[in-house]
Amino acid sequence: MIVKGVIVPGIPHPLLCPEANEGWGRLRDGFAAARQQIEESGAERLLIYSTMWPSVIGHQIQADPEPEWVHVDELFHDLGSIPYRFKIDAPFSHRFREAAEQRGLQARTVAYHGFPIDTGSVVALKLLNPDNRIPASIVSSNVYADRAETIVLGKAARDAIEADGKKTAIVVVMTLSNRLFTEFIDPKDDHIHSAKDEEWNQKLLEFFGDGRLEDVAQLSRTIQDQIRVHKVVNFKPMWWLSAVMGQHNRYEGDVLAYAPLFGTGGAVVTLTPSEDSAGDKEFDEEDVEHYKGDRTVLGDKESSASESSARAIDPSPSADDLELDTRAPAS
Repeated sequence: MIVKGVIVPGIPHPLLCPEANEGWGRLRDGFAAARQQIEESGAERLLIYSTMWPSVIGHQIQADPEPEWVHVDELFHDLGSIPYRFKIDAPFSHRFREAAEQRGLQARTVAYHGFPIDTGSVVALKLLNPDNRIPASIVSSNVYADRAETIVLGKAARDAIEADGKKTAIVVVMTLSNRLFTEFIDPKDDHIHSAKDEEWNQKLLEFFGDGRLEDVAQLSRTIQDQIRVHKVVNFKPMWWLSAVMGQHNRYEGDVLAYAPLFGTGGAVVTLTPSEDSAGDKEFDEEDVEHYKGDRTVLGDKESSASESSARAIDPSPSADDLELDTRAPAS
């Protein structure tokens, strides 16, 4: 039932001022091409994971059937206001929450007038679904979620999708390299923040073009160390996207646009499930089905012995088996 994966940037320039920079205009065209692919796929729902909607305790899912507001980006308020009125698949959002809880996660729905929908989700829905023809759902990116928790969240999303059988397009809002300029620039001077960032961006685009989604997910820690300042979202969107769509490389990748976006690497990419594969590698990162919490690294010997005994009975992988990213996020 998952017919398309879409990766888009959430910075508002392609929506609000695409004419100010040639690259921003290319990204706007990339959004239009992705929108066409979504329509041709027969998608009946959009599910958005936005790195620009941070949550701290658990995972939040938008469930207001028709949120309406006027949004102003907190960094680029000079670009103007973005009035919006969206169509949300509220029943799915509640089912997603239930699926997450069944897999051991903490989740809740949010539905009240004026809830601050993030810039990335607003940009994605405005450009990918401008007439609200396709109902959507939006889930937050928990700033402290490790790999295990993020993978389980993706599998919970897949559970909810399979429950009603509606064709769904999965949208991830993120940039590739993510170093924003710290001072305002003339639009014509926009460029990727560093040569190293550009080199890794090109490697990622090659992987995406070959449909190697799980390879990108497996390499996410290396990519994070190489091209991103340590911030709350790191490269976890790829863990989530792979868990939702399927943890393999059997996709047709299409890089629709790539350009600097205020120093970051903005890309519009689509991934379509396929029978062909770029070749599955010998993946190093393990899999997990049910979230059991962080490791008890400060627990007493008795609890550790109890855990060891339980693991001897049930050898299935858990969060305790996985390397966790415990680095504190930068402000």
